[in-house]
Parts: sequence; structure tokens; C-alpha cells
Amino acid sequence: MILRQQRQSALRRALILGAAAGALAFGTSAYAEETLKIGALGVMSGPFAGWGGVMCQTFKSRAGMWNDDGGVAIGDKTYKVEVVCVDDKGDPKGAQTGAEKLVSEGVKYIQGPNTDSTAESAKTVMEANGTINMPYAFSKSLYKAPASQSILGMVASYQVGPVIYKWLMENKGVKKIAFVSENNADPIKQRDEGSAGAKALGLEVVSDQETYESGTTDFFPILTKVIGTAPDHIVLSGVSPSDVGPLIKAARELGFTGTMSTETGQDPKAIYEVAGDASNGFIAAGGASTEAIRSDFMVKFIERYTKDWGEWNDVAGLYVYGPEIMIQTLQSAGPKALEDTEVFKAALTGFVGKNPFLKDGGELKYVGRTDYGQARQVSVPIVVQAVENGEYKPLFVGKLPD
Repeated sequence: MILRQQRQSALRRALILGAAAGALAFGTSAYAEETLKIGALGVMSGPFAGWGGVMCQTFKSRAGMWNDDGGVAIGDKTYKVEVVCVDDKGDPKGAQTGAEKLVSEGVKYIQGPNTDSTAESAKTVMEANGTINMPYAFSKSLYKAPASQSILGMVASYQVGPVIYKWLMENKGVKKIAFVSENNADPIKQRDEGSAGAKALGLEVVSDQETYESGTTDFFPILTKVIGTAPDHIVLSGVSPSDVGPLIKAARELGFTGTMSTETGQDPKAIYEVAGDASNGFIAAGGASTEAIRSDFMVKFIERYTKDWGEWNDVAGLYVYGPEIMIQTLQSAGPKALEDTEVFKAALTGFVGKNPFLKDGGELKYVGRTDYGQARQVSVPIVVQAVENGEYKPLFVGKLPD
């Protein structure tokens, strides 16, 4: 009888311990299965797909690294990062619809859109719903009060353009400059800002009114006019990834021997595949992952991106700053920020995180007070580089003003 009671008691203890262990296991599983859903809204088809498509891929690869490490800790919970990508097709209506779709799914934090017109369209949805987004668009109205929900994720053309022009004046003897752009609102705006910046530096702007239509394949007529003004340097303002190679190739075939540049992020391999050696020396800004400044972690990210998508795209080295600072800020602001972006915004001014992408480390923070009057820009480095046999060779590295 005593033995039977002991066995029953032992069985009850085993059942209780088993139940407790099961509850603990269930609790741990639920703990690990919390999901943080973040959006990527941008142009992922058509001639500008090299921007939004790479943005989506970048976010997914970085999320994969977080998830492989067990997720991201915010407060006392750990979250699996889920990325929802929406193609706005470069159309303002598509951007508004896409933003509404993400908001309806409960997404509070979104990377993109990629152009001024689409970002302005999405802005109304972001402001109305208290949703944070990180555009790659340069319109100051996105970031200046009363606007408060958008954060510029890169260096603006009007910030880096004069930096490049001054370097060209001092190192290449450039005195006369020309601008050419697609006949589209965003590139034309960048052209006008670049032209104004060049004039302020004392450069002679010999041409800044020539444009080409979207879908152009023969750039000889337009470039013949531009080269006829005898510039030392030609700026391809707001040029799409699909046009930059053909434009460079056409200019060289027409005999232009001066320097050429753009202020938008580009992939050197894609340029070289089209323009070949004619692209050597072409200057671009916006990337942030040149070999000379890469940390070991950036190398790991490049390996992950290449594994996920087949080949590395230098623009991903810029886009990865967006999800990184977004997650670090959420961790700093705490769990309330997951539902209330006012908590997130309150953390922007004093936030100082770690930059895992640069060899020498450094801070990851929000700047923009100089240009926008409030902290609404990510402190990505200003990396100015030149194409050399399908790779980027850094010319110089600067930093944004506070």
C-alpha cells in the first residue's frame, strides 16, 4: 500500500513536472514566435526596378540574418522580422494604394518609396495613420515640419552634388558643366538643384535644359547637343539604372573625353556590362560599401545578399542602413514604439547607435537639422566613388552635417 502510494505520488510529481515543462516549452515557443512586420514600398518593376527591387531584397537579407540569430529583442520579447514588399511601379497612385495596403495589415514602419512623386503621394497615408516611412527621395517637404513621419534614408542630391563639383574643380580643373535628365519631374528637380549648386560654386553651366523621354534608346541626338556646348563635365541628373550605361557609352562614342557623374546610387557591374571601358572614371554617389571602408559585418552581409539573390549590388550597401537604424531605434525606444510612432519619433533626436558597416565603426544617428530643421535623415556616409573595370574605387568619404 505504501509502495503504491509512493508510486502514485511519484507519478503525480512527474505529471506536474511534465505539465510545467510543457507550459515552459509552450511559453518559450510563443516568446520566440512574436513577429515584427515591416514594409518595403517602392518601384520594383520597369526601368527604375534597380532601386525598389534591391531595396526589398536588402531588407529581406538583413531580416534573414536577424532571424537566423534568433530574432531581435525589443523590451522583454524577441521578434522574428517579417518583410512585406509592395511594388508601387513608380506610380504615385500605386504608392498611395501600396501604403494603404501595408497600413491595413498593421505595418507601422516602412522603407521607401524611391522617388519624390511616389513618396509625396504615400506621405498623406503615412501622416494620416501615424506610420513611419524611410523614403529615398529628396523633396524637402517630406522632411520639414509640419511633416513628421518621413525620414530620408540616404544622402540627397543637393547635399552631395556640390561636394562632387568642388572636388572636380580642385582635382580635375573643371570649369564648365552641363546637365542632362529624363523629362520627368524627379530628375528635372534634381537637375535644377544641381545646376543651382554648380553656379553657387562659380562653375559655368553651359547646358541644363536638354531632356530625353522615358524609354529612349538612342541618346545620340540629345548628347550631341549637350557635348556641342563644350562642357568639361556632364551630370546625369536622377538617371535611372537602365539608362546610365547607354548614356555613358553614347557620350564616349561621340568623342566626349571629360568627366561624367550622377548623384544617385548605381551598380558598377551593371554599368560596365553595358558601357565597358567607357564607364571607367564615371563618378557616382550614394553607395556606402566600398571595399576600403567595409567592416567584417558588411562583408558578411554582402555574402548573405549574394547567396540570397545571386550577385551583389552596390546599392544594397546603402539600403541596408535603413532597416538597421530602424530596428536599433525600436530597441532603444522600447516596446511602446511598436504601436505608437510618437514614441519612436521622440527617440530620434537623442538616438546614438552603432554603425556595424564601417571598418572604423562609428555612430549611427539621425541628422538633417541643417536642411530640414529636425532630425529626419539617416547618417549614412557620403561615399563618392568612380567606376573602374566594373568595381567602385572610392575617391573620398565625407559625412552629413547635423
